[in-house]
Amino acid sequence: MPNWLTTTLLLIASNVFMTFAWYGHLKNLHNKPWIVAALLSWGIALFEYLLQVPANRIGAQSLSLGQLKILQEVITLSVFVPFSIFYMQQPFKLDYVWAGLCMLGAVYFMFRA
Repeated sequence: MPNWLTTTLLLIASNVFMTFAWYGHLKNLHNKPWIVAALLSWGIALFEYLLQVPANRIGAQSLSLGQLKILQEVITLSVFVPFSIFYMQQPFKLDYVWAGLCMLGAVYFMFRA
C-alpha cells in the first residue's frame, strides 16, 4: 500500500477519535463536571495519538511537512462535518461548502509541482 494511502487511512481513523474526544462530551457529558469530560477526552485522545503519530511518521517519508498538515486539515473537516450533522444533530450549513472550497485551494497550493 502506498505511503500516502496508509497515512490518509490512519489520519482518518485518528480524526474520528479526535473529533469525539474534542466534541463528543458536549452531547454525552454536558451534565458532568468538566474534569470528568476532560479525563474521558484524554482517554479517547490516546487512541488518536496511537494512530496519528505513526501516520505522520509514515507520511513524512513521501510528503512534505506542509503537505502532511493540509492533508490533516482536509481530513479534519471531512470527519467533522458528518459528525456535526449526524451525531451532534447540527443543521447543514453552506459554510461547510465554502470552507471545503477554501481547503481545496490550500491543497492545490501545497501539492502543486
